[in-house]
Amino acid sequence: MRVLLGIFPLLIIPVAIYNLIALPYGGGAEQVDGVINNVAPIIDMLKQPMLTFPMISGVNWAITNGEMLILFSIGLLFMEILKSTSTGTATIVNHAISMILFIVCLVEFLLLPNFATSVFFIITIMTLLDVLAGVVVTIVSARRDFGVGEGFA
Repeated sequence: MRVLLGIFPLLIIPVAIYNLIALPYGGGAEQVDGVINNVAPIIDMLKQPMLTFPMISGVNWAITNGEMLILFSIGLLFMEILKSTSTGTATIVNHAISMILFIVCLVEFLLLPNFATSVFFIITIMTLLDVLAGVVVTIVSARRDFGVGEGFA
């Protein structure tokens, strides 16, 4: 089970959540009072407050659905970067699947109307950072292991 979790990138979870929400949510631009609205239909749902906290200053701090998904994605990106410090076959497969996930996110962002939001753009950039950080960390770790191995010869 641990190997299976090591192979799949954790950022698949927020991408899947966004896909489950966005794909059935509705189509392209809509016309309201003769004016074409070129904003993604899902944007109103992402802007709805999920949690509201009263602050000492007297105002209420509201966290929207989109911000909560981004916060969740940041936590998973941190765990994914920690996972990338290991070297092995599972890590290489993880990087390959992360690259595929980034390509899928980029295609969805560019082609589908509900995916042209700032929330999904930030998640897409997180998948890119996962790929880049994973490869860089793996290369640095492999160099260090190689360098230590040469010292003992």
